[in-house]
Amino acid sequence: MSNNTLGKPFALGRTAEMYAWGNGHVLKLFRDWCPPTWIEHEARIARVVQTIGLPVPAVGDLIQVNGRRGIIYERVRGRSMLQTILFQPWAMTRMARQLAELHAAMHNLAAPDLPSQRQQLRSRIERVPTLPADVRSAVLAALDQLPDGDRLCHNDFHPDNVMMTARGPIIIDWTDAMRGNPLADVARTLLLFEVGTPPQPLLRMLIDLVRRQFRNVYLEHYFRLRPEGRDQLAAWRPIIAAARLIEDIPGERERLIAQVRTCLSLHS
Repeated sequence: MSNNTLGKPFALGRTAEMYAWGNGHVLKLFRDWCPPTWIEHEARIARVVQTIGLPVPAVGDLIQVNGRRGIIYERVRGRSMLQTILFQPWAMTRMARQLAELHAAMHNLAAPDLPSQRQQLRSRIERVPTLPADVRSAVLAALDQLPDGDRLCHNDFHPDNVMMTARGPIIIDWTDAMRGNPLADVARTLLLFEVGTPPQPLLRMLIDLVRRQFRNVYLEHYFRLRPEGRDQLAAWRPIIAAARLIEDIPGERERLIAQVRTCLSLHS
């Protein structure tokens, strides 16, 4: 199959391009440099999550097109929750509560077949080249003190990864899904509210204006649905911030390290 047959991609990412594929499907076509193990891992995770019972896109076959590997997914039609808020700002409070409800429902489900959150966090923290040795030791010691879990955790749960469709909200982008402690997953979402920057200028302006209110409504509603463990949330914040450093997002390093030091009461 040629690129002309595929047509133009309707979405571009760092690791893949998205193409329309047949009736009601899309092809996620990975770039040449992506190792096959990454792609096989994503497909396996998507299949596991699909069987658990949440509203997620159905996953199909792994295929090759022009020597590149890809995964077939169900096409999800609609706007993301973030785009919906952009066009309907009066719906922000309702959207924040809905995000909390989806997250709480996710955390009610066990996911024994997914990778371990604790092992993934430890591995990422150990591999961050820019993390000072004293900070790394303190973060890993703090991680050892926190309880493990077996709940389904998305690890990248934010309003741009929820599609608002005719049949209801659909949660997308499960590449980093894990089994673990829900409070760590909530801490990751809070961190994304604080440091995540949408690429579109209009969305960036919107999120800067409303993220604090959205965050507060989301958090209050989540703990109304799942009140257990709220006192542990603060303890997860420096661990999640330290693990975020492995992603090497421009402009975040100093802010994240400062947050870790503050949370753990470490001196610079």
